[in-house]
Amino acid sequence: MNPTAHIDHHAVLRARVSLLGSGTLPLREEVAAYRVLVQVSPLAYLPRLAGALYEYSRLEFAHLPETALALRAEAVAAARRMHALEHGRERLLFAALVGYRWQLELMDRPEELAAVDAEIGRLPYPLPQSLPGTRWDTLFS
Repeated sequence: MNPTAHIDHHAVLRARVSLLGSGTLPLREEVAAYRVLVQVSPLAYLPRLAGALYEYSRLEFAHLPETALALRAEAVAAARRMHALEHGRERLLFAALVGYRWQLELMDRPEELAAVDAEIGRLPYPLPQSLPGTRWDTLFS
């Protein structure tokens, strides 16, 4: 069976049009579009989805820690789905894990924090000392 048989091609077209159409798209709609487009082109859209999920959690759900944590966990899952040999995968995973770590720290979850710290420790990047309100694109600096 063709793997594209389960993809809603109208949803894919709507997602592409929404991303290309207006200058600035609300984060909610951007995340929704990337969630659809990841199904047809994962390597192109997984990094964008991870970044949009982080920003969405930070800007729209800072007052709802459980929701923010779920969005950041989804960002980590998107980063993990990248192929191990794909350029930039480690940096993407690192940034997603740091964002997830900060949310766990804010929510005082030491058990989960230890597991994330162990995974971050296996990556070749130093943990930033910035505040948890750091934008996604600055995690790579």
